[in-house]
Parts: sequence; structure tokens; C-alpha cells
Amino acid sequence: MREQTSMEKQIMQARGLEPADLVLKNCTIIDVFCGDTKKADIAICGTKIAGIGEYSGIEEIDCTGSYIAPGFMEGHIHIESSMLSPGQFARTVIGHGTTTVICDPHEIANVAGTRGIDYFTEESRGLDTNIYCMAPSCVPATHLENSGASLDSEMIGALLGQEQVLGLAEMMNFPGVLFQDKEVMEKLAIGRKAGVPIDGHAPGLTGKDLQAYIGSGIGSDHECVTAAEATEKVQSGMYVFIREGSTAKNLESLLPAVTAKNSNRFLLVTDDCHPHQLITEGHLDRILRKAISLGLDPITAIQMVTINVANYYGLRNVGAVAPGYDANLVVFSSLEDIQIQTVYAAGKAVRPKTIEPVGSQHLLRKKYPEVFQSVNVDIGNLTFSLPAKTETARVIRIIKNELITEKVELSIKTENGFALADPERDIIKLAIVERHHATGNVGRGFVQGIGLKRGAIASTIGHDSHNITVIGVDDDDMMLAVQTIVDQQGGIAVVANGIILATLTLEVAGLMSCEDAVSVADAFAELLKAAKKLGVQIDDPFMFMSFLALPVIPHLKITDLGLVDVDKFSLVELWV
Repeated sequence: MREQTSMEKQIMQARGLEPADLVLKNCTIIDVFCGDTKKADIAICGTKIAGIGEYSGIEEIDCTGSYIAPGFMEGHIHIESSMLSPGQFARTVIGHGTTTVICDPHEIANVAGTRGIDYFTEESRGLDTNIYCMAPSCVPATHLENSGASLDSEMIGALLGQEQVLGLAEMMNFPGVLFQDKEVMEKLAIGRKAGVPIDGHAPGLTGKDLQAYIGSGIGSDHECVTAAEATEKVQSGMYVFIREGSTAKNLESLLPAVTAKNSNRFLLVTDDCHPHQLITEGHLDRILRKAISLGLDPITAIQMVTINVANYYGLRNVGAVAPGYDANLVVFSSLEDIQIQTVYAAGKAVRPKTIEPVGSQHLLRKKYPEVFQSVNVDIGNLTFSLPAKTETARVIRIIKNELITEKVELSIKTENGFALADPERDIIKLAIVERHHATGNVGRGFVQGIGLKRGAIASTIGHDSHNITVIGVDDDDMMLAVQTIVDQQGGIAVVANGIILATLTLEVAGLMSCEDAVSVADAFAELLKAAKKLGVQIDDPFMFMSFLALPVIPHLKITDLGLVDVDKFSLVELWV
């Protein structure tokens, strides 16, 4: 006798002619299509929802008093920001109801190019949380730095042919769009021809320039900071991603732009999310709770992390509780305070094990040497000595709680013709060491506003090219900090007086750890404690350090090529 196909079996169970594999009984279902709730059973056949109604099953679970919503969908995140490998990230967020993630692997692509993205997609297979990628559109971000790789339009086209790649990631180079840069135009043309979503990144863009930017085929933006900006972009046809991450928090200011008539054009996303926050507060469930506490209708909020995401990215059969849809479901008891009780991924109840190793890391290390051997520095020729050409230098001044920095001109302490750190005036040394190709490039300068009184801190996280950033009061300690993270092939180190005080190994492209979220969060907490003991005055010096080398955020930054005047978008002399 011929065996039933999965579809034949699903149809028989949907019609009630055979018992369903699993029935969730007496559910209050979040209907994201109609923006309402309804009471019914959910029949599940294998990995799919067979039907909604009154059903009996081989296994039945009484859900009286519980709400059932589609599995939550993250519409935009850089997983690298969590410092967790894709597998460990997925194992962490599944318990918070996240069953689908669309990520932009922009950071790893800047380190290891398409091989980094291949690693990402390979480790993401077979997980309870489905991870999709967007093809990074801006690698490298600028011509003012050396990254580990570059992605041209031909490479983008090849990536868009991969099953797990949904579209073109955020086009950060909006001036390149407006002024019709050849390579930017080719990338956009490839995206349009493929008929895939093209994400945007256009902070403050308005008026006719916004019209031109959207008209090039770009469909979304996650950089809005005011309700008026969000409204203009939605009115012009964009989807607006409301960001509430660990660094940028725009939810409260943007919610007034969301109405009953336009809410289908909004998504709730994180963009970046640190492991401590994932563990202690949650992922998208955290944002839902906050949005609802601020007055957003709970069902509207759930639509913004389910069906709206599926519709924008063209994902079929996910994002709703309906026949034929993937049986990705979350169970909770209160709409006003969403606390996840149970998660179903592909029809199976999930019990997350965040400490379980992901796949065969040994095989991945052998297959992707570009990812696991990404720190290449000639330590023997490295020096942080800085001859003083004049008495005054351009100094990067940090603004508390802002990624924007000031450019100031200050007198510099010297000795025997060499510049020194001046911790009494909070002027410390800063260097960017090229770490991809062992070029020997080192950009040297000064930063004010961190508060470091002694020792040094180094990190291989440095947006967007991710060279080594090191700050310090003492040249020898700066060298030790860099040597430490070179030896461990990526990570963060805090040292003082020739002693290593705390480290975190980030062996995946110098950006992520293969360890579980709890271990990474604990190690990061030790780094913060060590930095505080050295006098650091800001809450997270590592985050601020990571953006000191990003030459697209005003006003003064530094790369491995030297000091950058962002307003002029050009290199500038250190000494005045």
C-alpha cells in the first residue's frame, strides 16, 4: 500500500478524517490577519498547522487560559553585536519566542567576506530558530580604512542566489545613491532585478532626497529618531523598523507615528542586542512588553513582530496561526505582560539548552580558516611611540551616551620629543592597528572622555572594518593588551602594570564567541569591572571604543590610516 505523502496526511488531518499529530486545545489565538483573538483548537501535522477549529489528536494539550501567537520574527539584527555565534544566539533567543531571524552579517563580511557569510549560513542550518541573511551592501563601509574583505556587485549577485539570503542589506551609503556612485547603482540594480527586498539606512533623510532614495528601490529604514521622520517615510512607501536595541533605543519616540491605519508598515527590531540583556530581559518579548506598557495595542505589537515581518520579506507560510503555516508558536498567559511559557518550533515544544555546543566547531574551524584565523599582526614591528610634531593635537572627545564625537584641539603632554598620555586631564592614547593583512598600518591619536587613569584596553571589535582598537595610559600596557588578543585570535583585554586583568575570547572573526550566552555575559561583566577599577567613567567603554573607528559618524574618528574629519570625509593631520 502506498504511503501517504505529507500533504495528503495534512489534508486528512485538516478535514478531521484522521487524528492530528498534536492538538493544542481551547486556545485563545492571536489572529494577526484580522487584528483580533479567537477561541479554537490548533491541529498540527508534522511541522505544519493542519487546521484551526475543533479537533482531536494523538496528543492533546489543554491550553485553557493561554494565548497562542505566531513565533516572533526579528526583522533586522547584526548577530555579531551579541558576541555569540549564530548557533548560540539562536539557542538563546528561542526561549524568548523568537523562531525566525533576519540578520545583516555586515560585520563578519568586513572581516572575512563571502566566506564569513558562508560560515554564518552553514552554522545557522538545522536550528530551532530559522536564521536568514541579507547580502551586505557596504563592505567596506568607506575608503578611509582597511577592512578584511570587500563585496562587489558580482559577489552580491551570487549571494542573492542562495536560499538563506533574502535580499540586499541596509544601503548605508545614501550619498552614493543620491550621487549615483557606479558600484552602488550596480548593487541596487541587481537587487531590483532579483525582485528582493532592499533595506535602507538613511538617518534624517527627508524631502526630495528621500524621494530619490526610495525610488531607487529601497524599501525600509531603521534609523528614524522622530515620529515625524517615521511618518514621512511610511507615507512615501517605506516600511519603518522601530529599533529598541542595547545601544540605540527609539521605541518611545517613534510609537506616536503608529496608527491603526498604518501599523502594517512598522516592524519592531533590535538591530543590536548584548548577551546580558538577552539573558536578563529577553529579546523581542522584551520590546513587546515595553511597547504595550507605552500604550501600543498588544495585538498590533504582535503583528509588528510576525506578519508584518513576513510580508515585508516575502516569507510565505510563516508569521501567522493558519492552515499550511509553519507550526512556530508561542504560548503565554497575559496580553498586557507577555511572558513566554512554551515555544513550539516546527511543531515541537522547544527546551533551550544554551550551553550545548553548536554543531562541530572543529570542522567549522578547519573549513573556514578566514573566520577563525582573522587576527594577523606583526607584533615585532608594532610601536605606540608617537613623536610630537607640535604642542597641540586634534583630540577625539567623547560625548556621554552619544556615538557622535567632538573634535577639539588640545595641548599634549610630551617628554623627550614624544607625546604622552595625560590621565590627569583625561587625555589618553588611542591607536587603530590593522589586523587583517598584517600591513603594519597604525593610526595613532588621542581620546578624551573615557576616564582611564592607568593601564590599557584593546578590542578586535571596531566598526565597521574591525581592526584592533587600543586605548591606554602606558605604551607597554597597550602592547600587552594587543598581544593578548592577537594570541587568542580575537577578543577584548584589560591590562594594567603588565598584568592581564580580564579577557574575553572572540574566536569567530574576532567578533563572536562559540561559548554560551551566560559564559559570554559573565566574562563581559568581568571586563567592565576591571575597566572601572582603572578609572573608566562611562558605563560601557568597549561599546564606545568600537565606534571610535567608524568614519561615518561625526565629527572626528580614527582608522588604521589615521585621523578622519568626518564632516569633510577625509583624513586630517593629527598635529595642529
